[in-house]
Formats: sequence, structure tokens, C-alpha cells
Amino acid sequence: MFQQIYDPVNGSLFASALFAMLPLLSMFVMLGWLRISPHLSAAISLLICGLVAGGGVYRMPLEVVFNVGAYGAVFSVLTVLWIIVNAIWLYNLTVKSGHFAVLRDSFALISDDPRIQAILIAFSFGALIEALAGAGTPVAIAGAMLVAIGLHPLKAAVIALVADTAPVAFGALAVPITTLAQVTGIPFEELGRHVGHQTPVVAAFVPLVLIWIMDGKRGLSQTWIAAVTAGFSFGIAQWASASFFSVVLADVVGALASAAAVVVLLKFWRPVKLPAGAFQNDVTRNAGNLAAGHSRKQMLLAYAPYALIIAIFTMVQFGVVQKWLSLGTFKFAWPGLAISAQDGKAVGTMFTLNTLSAAGSLLLLAGAITAMMLKVSASQALETYGKTLVQMRWAVPTVLCVMALAFIMNYSGQTGTLGRWLAGTGSAFAFLSPVIGWIGVAVTGSDNSANALFGALQVAAAHETGLSPALLAAANASGGVLGKMISPQSLAVGAAAVGIIGQEGLIFRKVIGWSLSLLLVMAVLVYLQSTSVLSWML
Repeated sequence: MFQQIYDPVNGSLFASALFAMLPLLSMFVMLGWLRISPHLSAAISLLICGLVAGGGVYRMPLEVVFNVGAYGAVFSVLTVLWIIVNAIWLYNLTVKSGHFAVLRDSFALISDDPRIQAILIAFSFGALIEALAGAGTPVAIAGAMLVAIGLHPLKAAVIALVADTAPVAFGALAVPITTLAQVTGIPFEELGRHVGHQTPVVAAFVPLVLIWIMDGKRGLSQTWIAAVTAGFSFGIAQWASASFFSVVLADVVGALASAAAVVVLLKFWRPVKLPAGAFQNDVTRNAGNLAAGHSRKQMLLAYAPYALIIAIFTMVQFGVVQKWLSLGTFKFAWPGLAISAQDGKAVGTMFTLNTLSAAGSLLLLAGAITAMMLKVSASQALETYGKTLVQMRWAVPTVLCVMALAFIMNYSGQTGTLGRWLAGTGSAFAFLSPVIGWIGVAVTGSDNSANALFGALQVAAAHETGLSPALLAAANASGGVLGKMISPQSLAVGAAAVGIIGQEGLIFRKVIGWSLSLLLVMAVLVYLQSTSVLSWML
């Protein structure tokens, strides 16, 4: 039995926190400034994490350190890698069949301006995919689609990552909120309502950020009205859904409202015509003519894979389907691990192998059906799968190392140290509460995991400081979504989707500023919500 100690360095939480943050700081420095490759950065950071955990700081036995690392790596196979590989394989199938080009051209029927298309693809359509699938799928699909409409791969990856923020808290039909309710004991609907009064504020401005990233001042001056329409319609719809009729469908409602609002706007308004060659990969100049040349059947087939994803992920929410899929779920305690928290309570080490209901398995099914619909032969589909694995060859070790690092930090007590150190700030903790969620997602790549990790801590800190438990628990989820774009898993997905594997560090440098800026906005919002200034919002 290993028992966690949160202040192992001379009983000092601050000194212990300095050691606990070393793995994260080292990874961010190597990725962002030293420009070391992501897989090597992750491996070195994992080594540092293991030394902090098993060396003279947290004193976790070395065999336990290795076992926990293996636990995290195996856990990542189903929860991250299985999803990424199958999502990108499905996309590659549409490219192989030629239907992705049809899909690209079809966006010109709505608007021939690539900036408007980027909002619809990365923000609106990406939010819909996040609502149903989550786990990096929208970044993979939206990133690839943005490259297809003419964006430079680096810019496409950055836009896809930044766009996948506000929908994350309600992703996969609000699974992060469900987990948060389980670990905090606060009602699901109450937590959903609080999150729905935080993330829409950020969502309202995200399309403006996307336009700035894509086209700077010119883009804002020419298309701000479309960005505002998309952002505010999404935010208002997400707010209304979470507050009044469905937390589970908040992202679905927001995504559909956003797309519909932009389509209606374009009936009465058009942006200034861009000059030819305005973007590096300007493949959209004649998109209107190309789109007009495709038949209705070709158009329907181009959209069919994504409609299929939506249909499959919607069907599995029905009880009878869940019951059938649960036949492929196996749960067991991870062998050789017996860990307790500092207060003596057992820390869960249950491993769930959900072979049928895993998001990656559902995407594999969608890919197999897509191959048949698009008349891709079995041999071509298998060949494409093999090429996808080769395409992911450097993303795989990155994800394995990062998840191993996350588990070692969590189970050794390093993550608990950081959370408790931040919780010692009294009433100012309301400002730092979203930061804890941000750290959790930056490490694990999942708002669901961050909620499981820090949800109870947020409630405990709320009781100690006299703040609202529901507010701080919700802040964990809301702050966490802004860490998604800098998590190494997300960076690996984004780089793989647009074909620039190995440039994750460059992507990180492009998104870290937006992540911190939006986190600051969220932190200020939550702090003001904890006071009389904005408490009326709750």
C-alpha cells in the first residue's frame, strides 16, 4: 500500500509544489521554447516526473512508479489513440474516394469566403462533433477540413484547436458534467446550469479570435459581423439549453443555432471579396463553380460520413443500445496497485475495458460503413488504415508518455499538491479555481479526467473558503476547456490531422497565448461571479 503525502518536502506545501510542477514546466519549456520534438519532450518530462515521484520527494516505490506509468499508457490506448487513429482513418477514406474534395467545394454554396467557411467548419461543425464524440475527434476532422478549403496546415491546426474550447465542457453529451456530479455530489442540472453561465461568455468571442488568427485586422474589419453572429448565437443557445431545458444537448443546440444564424445572415450580407491568392493554399477561388458541378448524390455522399457519426453517437445514448454495448465492457482492479490518499481513503485503480462502446470503436464502425457507402474496396480500406498508422507513428509515443506522466502525477500525489497549494489563497481562490481545471486538462487532455481529478478538491476548498461549491466545481470544468488546446494529446491530434507531425512545439507556441488569455477572462468571470458584481448571473 502506497499512501500519498501532499507536503513531502519538510511539511511545506509550497516547497512540495515547486517539485510537483517540474514535469509540466519541463514539457512546456521543451515544447514551447527549446523546440524539442514532442515525443522526446514527453519522454524527458516522463522521466522527470518519475524521478520526482520515486526519488527522494514523494517516495513512491519504483516498481509502483513503473506500474502506474504502464496503467496510464494502457489507459490511453482506448481513450485517446483508438479514437485518433480511427477518426483520421475515416477522414483518409473520404480523401481516397474523392468525396472530401466534394465536401470542401460544397462549403462554397454557403459562402465562397474561406473565413466564413472556417467559422462554420471549426466552430459550428466542430462543436457538433464535440457534442457527440469529443476526445479529439473535432480537432482531427475540422483541422483536415480546413486544410482542404485552402488554409496553411499550421494555421488550420491552430484554428481547430482554439475553436474546440467552449463545447468541451458539454462534450460527448455532457459526460464531463456527469463525472463532476458524481465526484462532488452536486446535482447534475445545477452544475450544468453553472457551467452554462460561464463557457458561453468565452464562446461568444471565440469566432473573433479565429478570424484574427486566420486573417488579422483585415479579417476582423471585413467579417466581424459573421463572427459575432456565430459566437453570440452559439453562446445564447448554449446558455438557454443548459439553463432551461437540456444540459445534455447544450452543445448540439448551440452548434445548430450558430450555423443556422450564419446561413440566415448570409442571405442579407456578404463580406468584402478577397483578392486571389489571399491565403497560401488558395484552393477556394473557383470553389463556387466546382460546387455547382457536383451532383446532389455526390453532395449527400460527401456529408454522409459525418451524418453517420452523428447518427451512431446519438443511437448509443438509447438505453437498449447501451445495454447491448455493455456486454463488451470489462472492469477489473489494475493488478499490483493499492494506493490511498493522505487521509487514508483508497484511491481508485479500476480499469475499464469498454471494447464495444468506446468512442474509437464507434468511429471504426462509422469508418467501415463509410468505406462501403463511398465504394472503397476492403483492400483499399485496409491499405488506408495502414497508411494512417504510419502517419501517426510519432503521435503514438507522445500520447503514451503523456498519459503515463499524468497517471504518475495523479497517483504519486503531485497533482494533489498543486491543487491544495492553489486552494490556500482564501477568497481569491475563486480566481484560481479555473486554473486548477486548466492544469488538469493540460496534463490529461480531458475535461472529464480533470473533473474526476479535481472536482472533489474544488468542493473541499469551497467549504474552507466560504465560496459556492457549485460555482467552483463548475469553474473546474469551464477553466479546463481552455487547457485543451495546449495538451500534448490535442497537439498530437492537430498535427497529425493536417500532416505536420513533428511540429507540435510550433503549434504550442501559437496557441499558448490564446489559452492563457482566455483563461484570464474565465478566471476574472468566475471571481466576479463569486461576488455581488456578477452573482446575479448564477
